[in-house]
Amino acid sequence: MRAPEFWHSKGLLSTLLAPAGWVWALGARIRAGRGGTASPVPVICVGNLSVGGVGKTPVAAAIARLIPGAQFLSKGYGGSESGPLLVDLHEHSYDQVGDEPLLLAEVGPCWMAKDRVAGAQAAASAGARCLIMDDGFQDPKLIKDLSILVVDGHTGFGNGRCMPAGPLREPVSVGLKRADAVVILGEDRHGIEERVAPLPVIKAYLEAEAEASVLHGRKVVAFAGIGRPAKFFNTLEHLGANVTEGYAFPDHHPYHPGEIAELQRAAVNHSAILITTAKDIVRVPAHFRDEMAVLQMDVAFEDETALIDILHRVLGEA
Repeated sequence: MRAPEFWHSKGLLSTLLAPAGWVWALGARIRAGRGGTASPVPVICVGNLSVGGVGKTPVAAAIARLIPGAQFLSKGYGGSESGPLLVDLHEHSYDQVGDEPLLLAEVGPCWMAKDRVAGAQAAASAGARCLIMDDGFQDPKLIKDLSILVVDGHTGFGNGRCMPAGPLREPVSVGLKRADAVVILGEDRHGIEERVAPLPVIKAYLEAEAEASVLHGRKVVAFAGIGRPAKFFNTLEHLGANVTEGYAFPDHHPYHPGEIAELQRAAVNHSAILITTAKDIVRVPAHFRDEMAVLQMDVAFEDETALIDILHRVLGEA
């Protein structure tokens, strides 16, 4: 979902909704206290405390590249399949398994399962040596060996309130007690590092792949259906592109041919390149995909050695 503007301040609407947020927070506390089932192999959870796009999926992908034999476990938000199943890029579509599993499957084997316990068991039986969960921090059913929270440095924890009064899935103080480390993605504009102390903090940033250099000085019509479309538009401008129009859609939005045709007309009218994100392209009808550019982004860690040490403490013991 896309975060409403009032989630960034404690204004009138947020204050009116605060009692509902207290109920949500109470439910989160109760749920977090429930017991879970252990996985046959180590489980690393990459989660967050707030809704909306904070960068969990690219962080999970970057961590997987550091662990030989790692496989992904995703609930497949928006997918119709229940699983457990091993995602096949040639056989499965986003409406079957969700968009994030398709992205992760480009990096390594990805298991999609609505029941994460069953998914972990299936993956272990198939030879997985370690599982990386994309999301699921608030789901107690599967015991995690390591929980890493991802926080967007530009938005932090919003106004600090729980849904629907704010962006939080649970109170920050409650979530931090179950976390082992925090990845701050982008510049820390909200004193996040101090707030999450004494948890270890890994600073990271998104960087465009080398091919993105061709966008410098070019006109683009951009569209995105992610948690924060404006972040994508700002990234394009930072790369030197001239964003003549930016179309924001809801997170996980399935694109229809009529919408893509409209976007194509806008690009023609501006003599511009039509461009979107790697997460969005899998939700574009296949016959349109060759007619647009995709901005590929990777996560780079400022101190990769510190992250490897954290991973080694868990995986070494396992």
